[in-house]
Amino acid sequence: MKKFNFDFIGKRKTFFAISIGIVFVGLLFNIFFGVRLDISFKGGTLLKYSYQGALDREKVESFIKEKTGMDVSVQLSETTADNQEVLNISMPEAISLDDQKSLDNELNKEYKDFNIERLNVNSLSPTMGRLFFLKCLVAIALAAVFLVIYVAIRFRKIGGISAGAMALVALLHDILVAYFAFVIFRIPLNDNFVAVVLSILGFSLNDTIVIYDRIRENRRKMDKTNSIGEIVNVSINQSFTRSFNTSLCTFLAVSTVALLALIYNLESITSFAVPMMIGVISGCYSSVCICGPLWVMWKEHRQRKDALLKTKSKQKA
Repeated sequence: MKKFNFDFIGKRKTFFAISIGIVFVGLLFNIFFGVRLDISFKGGTLLKYSYQGALDREKVESFIKEKTGMDVSVQLSETTADNQEVLNISMPEAISLDDQKSLDNELNKEYKDFNIERLNVNSLSPTMGRLFFLKCLVAIALAAVFLVIYVAIRFRKIGGISAGAMALVALLHDILVAYFAFVIFRIPLNDNFVAVVLSILGFSLNDTIVIYDRIRENRRKMDKTNSIGEIVNVSINQSFTRSFNTSLCTFLAVSTVALLALIYNLESITSFAVPMMIGVISGCYSSVCICGPLWVMWKEHRQRKDALLKTKSKQKA
């Protein structure tokens, strides 16, 4: 039997404790700070204006609150094309075209020396926002279920249903980590969340499939006296270099995109790239340190249960 370099199965309690700790910290952030929902999920209006000069964010926010009677949020940022400043106004409700024009006039009157010009408007009712959010959750759930069914069918010779179930646990782990990345880094939960989760599901499951495939091969090649834990341990170690290198390359590519997005203040790209970086790490970790050890625990539990039933049957006979 080929000796393995690291005892992944023996250290499983440590890995499980790390995952539980991450989830616990994420839940604390979620409870105390909450999650920020983007307009695409909660509904409302986002107006973007270009301007020149130096605006006082707090004064602009107070002015707009007074004119609209709404609890608005104002952010100032910089564009990359012509170095113009951008004024972002977020409102909790959808507003009519007349109200938009009225706000344009009020801003130009109050800040006539700043050449304020509206760039675009995104408006969505709260009902449509909630409906879109539910549809996104359904899409994620369906994707996860179909991926697990694929694993169960492909690896039926090593216990496909249990292999698929453990893969599902690992995928849920990755979805939670991606969600907590949005919560901890205070990134508004938007349609990028769906893109991040679906990307991570595919990435993580690919690593899991490689490990399961190696387990299937090793069960045929290795001595029958080897326990399921030894077989899985060897398989994970044989697959680890590939999984790590693939994850590292992906992480470096995504982190480069995230860095450039942060430098040029491209929020739409940052809200995808930063959680994706965390998700790549989580996907590799869950495939190597969570899925395999969990599957071993389940198989050992089934073996003990079967042995106990055989013992009872012999005693009755």
